[in-house]
Order: sequence, then structure tokens, then C-alpha cells
Amino acid sequence: MTVAAPEVVQYDLVPRVLRVKAVRWLTPRMVRVTLAGPDLAGFREAAPADHVKLFFPKDRDGLPDMPKLGPEGLQRDPAAPRPTFRDYTVRAYRADAGELDVDFVVHGDGPGSSWAAGAREGDAVGVLGPRGSVLVPKGLAWYVVAGDETALPAVARWLEQAEEGDRVFAFVEVADEAEQQELASKADVRLTWLHRDGAPAGSTTLLHDAIAALVLPEGDGFVWVAGEAGSLKPIRRHLRDERGLHRDAYDVDGYWKLGLVNFDHHEQDED
Repeated sequence: MTVAAPEVVQYDLVPRVLRVKAVRWLTPRMVRVTLAGPDLAGFREAAPADHVKLFFPKDRDGLPDMPKLGPEGLQRDPAAPRPTFRDYTVRAYRADAGELDVDFVVHGDGPGSSWAAGAREGDAVGVLGPRGSVLVPKGLAWYVVAGDETALPAVARWLEQAEEGDRVFAFVEVADEAEQQELASKADVRLTWLHRDGAPAGSTTLLHDAIAALVLPEGDGFVWVAGEAGSLKPIRRHLRDERGLHRDAYDVDGYWKLGLVNFDHHEQDED
């Protein structure tokens, strides 16, 4: 099975400092932070999985340490403190309102989780990116989108951007029923919530089992899956070896890795 390769659109990287405009808890473990400010002008995004690096200040009332943009591109003063940053999906961008939404999974005491849990109006945070957008071909016979709660913002965007007549199979792994959200779509969507019910995140085969059991329609399609990197390896092998999908027909993206604090999902190994 072959499909046209996704189109990659590149953007200029612009360091921005934005401030919290609003905070809303969506579920017991997920909070939406709306960011705004003059630096948001010119922001660009297009695809469901577009993400930014958020730079967090060392002090709640302070400013983040940000890389500078020089003639050679992004640069950082080696004598300056190393900035603290994490990758997050762009949940929504409203250019007319000048607002950017980012959804955070609140867990443990990581810098992003801790910042989001205590976010209040006026708090500053640095934003860098997106670096670009990966645009999946439209009009395919089917789409599969799946992930754990860290990928839920991207799954929600997939469903929102799906067009009327699209056939989408969606699987989302979350801690329990309380973490489910209402996800809107114009498409023909079959959404399945998978509950860990006490099992630690990244320790189950729920996503793999659900995808492996799925009977796909005839025709060309595309699969997008994201979550804990180790648990995704069997899914990647299944799509490649058992489903026989062409490399252009799937994207399996590790968003985080058990036991690793600073995980860059741009630098993961294929399996």
C-alpha cells in the first residue's frame, strides 16, 4: 500500500515571550492555559501535531531564559544559565483574538507540569516554534489517530480538522473515565477511550492491542500514533511488518520516555 508522502512546510523560528491570559481545568489531570501578548503576532501553525517549545522561568514572577536569534540562526550565551523547556502541542491558535491554547497533563513535579498547575493570569512563559507543519494528504479512504493523554491535544486537533466524509478511527489512552473529554468533528469518527485503571502511564499495551485488532476498510489510509516511546515500538513494527504499510502511510512519534527527563522526540530511533 502506498500513499503520497505528507507535505512538510517550514517556518522561521521566532523566540516569543507570552503571558497567561486564562486558565481552565478540563479534567482532574489536564489544564488548558491560554497565552497572549504582542509577541504572538506572526505565529504560524497548520497541522494537528504542530508543537512548540515552552521555556519556563526559574521564578514564578520572573521571565524565562530564551535563545536569541542571530545571523547564524538561534544562539545561546554559553555563560547564561541553561534554559528549562519542554515540547507541547499547539491545542488552538486564534489569530483574530491573539490567543494560543496549550493543554498540560499535570503529573509529578516536572517543570511544565508544576508551572501549569500553578499558572495564573500574567505569568510569563517563552514560546519557540513551531518549526514547521507536516500536512497529511486529504481525501484518503481512512485515518487512524491514537495516543495517550500527552497526545490528546493533537488527537483533538486531528478530529477537528478532519473533513466531512472522512472516516477516522481514534483511540485515546487515559488514566480513567474522569480524563475523557468531548471531542468535536465533522467527520465520521469512531472514538474509543482506553482506561489504564490504575496502571502507570507507559506501562500498558492498550494502544497496540486496539490498533492490532482494528479491521481497516479497503483503500489507502494514514496512521498517526504518539505517546510513550517504548510502548510505541511494537505499534511501529505492527504497522510496518504485519499491516505492510508504506513508510509514508504512518507516523509513530514518541512524545516522552519512561525514566528519561529530557526526551527529544526529534531524536528517537526507528525500530
